[in-house]
Amino acid sequence: MSELEQWDLDEIDGEGFFENSENVALVGSMLVHLIILLFLAMIPLAIEIDEEAVVIVSKPPVYEPEKLEFIDEISYSEMPQVDVGASSLADVEMAEASAQIFDEVSEIPKPLDLEPTELGEIMVNKMFEQAVAPLDRLTEQKGKVGQGTEGALGAVDRITFEILKEMEQQPTLVVWLFDQSGSLQQQRRDIRTRFDRIYNELGIAQDSGAKAFQSKRKDDPDSKPLLTSIIGFGSQVQLYTEEPTDSLDEIKNVVQGMQVDSSGQERVFAAINSAVDEYKSLCRPRGSRGPQRKVMFVVVTDEKGDDENLLEPTIVACRKWGIPVYVIGVPAPFGRQHTLVKYIDPDPSFDQTPQFAQVDQGPETFLPERVFVGFTGNFEQEPKLDSGFGPFALTRLCYETGGIYFTVHPNRNTNRRVNRRELDAFASDLQYFFDPVKMSAYRPDYISPDDYIEQVKSSPLRQSLIRAAQQSPAVGLARPRTRFVRRQEAQLVADLPRAQQDAAKLEPRLMKMIQILQPGMTLRDQETTPRWKAGYDLAMGRVMAQRVRTYGYNAMLAQAKRGMPFQDKKNNTWVLYPSQEISVGSRTQSEANLATELLQQVVSDHDGTPWALLASQELKVPLGWTWKETYTEIDPPRTRRNNNNNNLVPSDDQARMLKRAPKRKVPKL
Repeated sequence: MSELEQWDLDEIDGEGFFENSENVALVGSMLVHLIILLFLAMIPLAIEIDEEAVVIVSKPPVYEPEKLEFIDEISYSEMPQVDVGASSLADVEMAEASAQIFDEVSEIPKPLDLEPTELGEIMVNKMFEQAVAPLDRLTEQKGKVGQGTEGALGAVDRITFEILKEMEQQPTLVVWLFDQSGSLQQQRRDIRTRFDRIYNELGIAQDSGAKAFQSKRKDDPDSKPLLTSIIGFGSQVQLYTEEPTDSLDEIKNVVQGMQVDSSGQERVFAAINSAVDEYKSLCRPRGSRGPQRKVMFVVVTDEKGDDENLLEPTIVACRKWGIPVYVIGVPAPFGRQHTLVKYIDPDPSFDQTPQFAQVDQGPETFLPERVFVGFTGNFEQEPKLDSGFGPFALTRLCYETGGIYFTVHPNRNTNRRVNRRELDAFASDLQYFFDPVKMSAYRPDYISPDDYIEQVKSSPLRQSLIRAAQQSPAVGLARPRTRFVRRQEAQLVADLPRAQQDAAKLEPRLMKMIQILQPGMTLRDQETTPRWKAGYDLAMGRVMAQRVRTYGYNAMLAQAKRGMPFQDKKNNTWVLYPSQEISVGSRTQSEANLATELLQQVVSDHDGTPWALLASQELKVPLGWTWKETYTEIDPPRTRRNNNNNNLVPSDDQARMLKRAPKRKVPKL
């Protein structure tokens, strides 16, 4: 060992080590730093953890301004196999079972500072200015739409469940807003009887010890768990309960005594705004504290409302005060504003023969997205279809406020066609209904008018579809003349040009529609939204199919005008039949192939929807024509009817003895 190493060991082991001042300073510094490190390490152990202060941090939502993210898990109601949920008259537990899978609790979104927009001032031409990126306002799950039900009572049971959920948290005020039109008399009576059910459920909740029932003073209105108010609307808005009440008898008497409004006007949005002004002082705005009540609106109506221009301020007001809006309404007809309602005079002393009156119940979208062209060759009117959703304005109000829109139709059947004779009184004339689960992927865009327009402007396909939907319906060749009898040669030559007139008028309109729709074909594959894709393909396919048929019909008549001798000399009649063969040019054949391809794709890609049903019916009729000759007896002998002198028709005296109830004109509904 070296002499230096031996010295170091001696210094450390011996007492002389601490006699060196530098060594003492070194050891002291190490001890001080060690104590500091131990102190800092023990600080977290001494701090009391506040369980209420735990925060879960997640990534913020990503906003993509160029693309609108749609929520696929949309509301649905009844299953086609069984009647459950809002479709049934069973217990509230059954109604709860039909709730949407993505949102078990109605959530009121955070209020937004929105600028009111007058819908009446929105012009279609505004869409086709230079497009800018749309603002995505659908990142939050909101209300529920597409809740199909066969009766208002099932909807009331579902709403009862929503009321009970709110009452578990705080005292609640339910404001019922009734449409006072005559067509809703029976529905008002049904709901009046259901009020007993609501208060029975109230008793069940009270026994369960819900927070809302833990009141100390029974005579204090502020401590009552459930209060109710009634508002009626028609041409005017009327408050029927001066103060909110918990008296079941008072509520039922008010509904029973409600007068019928025969004006034909439904100021539903004015009524909702009035209700907000009346009861906002009872609300507890989102984020605030206090004993205020939860306020809920339940609207009962069978039309879309005549004051849609108030939609935007109504949404702002309801969201500001955290008021969800529930609507027991009607289904909107697919792509139509008007539909027919079966009317039977409510007074049995008058004629009970069914009549059909036109009412406004649609469309289901902000602007029309459907092109109307008639069917050719099958001699049938276009079927009347359920859209699967309610009228746009009322449905969007429910969606934006966290409520539910119930589409009530007493004859709903998703398994077969509904005939007119099956319709209940005051039911809308709809023939086909669709599985709500299937339709959930085809929900309309429940966004503001400005956002809707920006969405349309950003897509050539959507622009072309909206523009084509603004055109007048092209239904001129719905019943073409196909039978031509030759009594004289000059007469036959004159009949053919007259038959061409309808085709000559229709063909330019169809060509114009094709030109409007054509820009959408260039970026058709980039459209991923099922609703827009189905709408465009159906429109282009049907318009092109009609154009091929119309052009072919015109060309076949022109061929006949040039002369067509009968192969069988006894024949005297030419009949034009639909045919798969296109014999009027290769260009027409190409158009026929494209039309068929588009329609077949709609059927395969959108099965079980209104678009697929219309496409399948269009495909049933061939696109070409062919002539066939036959014989027609020009002067058939008259047949004599011998009834053995039995007079089957009552005499005038007998007819006078038949008492018939007087018939009244259908009032405005």
